[in-house]
Amino acid sequence: MPRSLLKPAAGFDEPLELLAACHERIHDRLSTLERLLPHLEAHGCDPDARTAAANILRYFNTAAVHHHEDEERDLFPALLAAVPNEQRADLETAIARLLDEHRRMFAAWATLRSDLEAIQAGSADTLNAETVTAFCSLYRDHIRFEESNAFAPAAVLLDEETRARLGKNMAGRRGVQIQAN
Repeated sequence: MPRSLLKPAAGFDEPLELLAACHERIHDRLSTLERLLPHLEAHGCDPDARTAAANILRYFNTAAVHHHEDEERDLFPALLAAVPNEQRADLETAIARLLDEHRRMFAAWATLRSDLEAIQAGSADTLNAETVTAFCSLYRDHIRFEESNAFAPAAVLLDEETRARLGKNMAGRRGVQIQAN
């Protein structure tokens, strides 16, 4: 495929786009998780199941944790600093909901993680469908709300200097040095 047809990857110089791209990857991992259920029933804990479990584990143990830290430590405080007073109460309510959902997702992940670790190790061949469905639903609902109530306002409210600071902090959290312009 010609390179010009490919969507360029967002970088730390575009932190809001990078956060949105993370949501796309979360959707991808959630879909993999859902496909793992019938795969395990049909094929047991075969190499494909172990690989899928490993990929899901790697993402939610690392990238998703960074993503939540990006929001909690940088995006949400920046939004609160930039929002006009007449919109502040609504934003505070939205952020409180998002923070609560982050805690709930972390707790749900702790349960699911141990099951996926057993699949990755080849010592289990089932997942609890209700646990998977609840986890995926929680994440998808969270993403929809977050994109409307945090990402959309951020695109309007955050100036270039604030975005640059967000990108620098996000890169630092991942151990990446970015070049100053």
